Amino acid sequence: MTPAILSMPLSSRKHTAETPVTAPVWWVYMVRAENGHLYTGISTDPQRRFEQHCNGRGARFFNRSPAQALVWQRRCSDHGAALREEIAIKRLKRSAKERLINQLDATLSVTSKRCAGGQAATKLGANKTENPHE
Repeated sequence: MTPAILSMPLSSRKHTAETPVTAPVWWVYMVRAENGHLYTGISTDPQRRFEQHCNGRGARFFNRSPAQALVWQRRCSDHGAALREEIAIKRLKRSAKERLINQLDATLSVTSKRCAGGQAATKLGANKTENPHE
């Protein structure tokens, strides 16, 4: 896009063959907190959202225990699909969520990045009791 088009309000921009309209890619993701609990959310950029969680912005979930690692993410076809997937994952028991994280599937993209420096990384799910309320 040219600078003149960028300065125009979105409502007045005309889309041409040069400026195709592309829908954002939505992802459902899971972040492990330092206490081992799992947070599930959706975003168009899971890595950016994870960084926000690490910096204390976003979900109140991380007020008690800071975000530790982005442990799982899956691309969805659209926003609605991401919301449905998020709800389905939130209904799973912890053991099922851990299986999803550990699953070796080509459709999954797993990353692990710590945001709390200096602390030893814990093995996923090691020494954790199952809590059906997560």
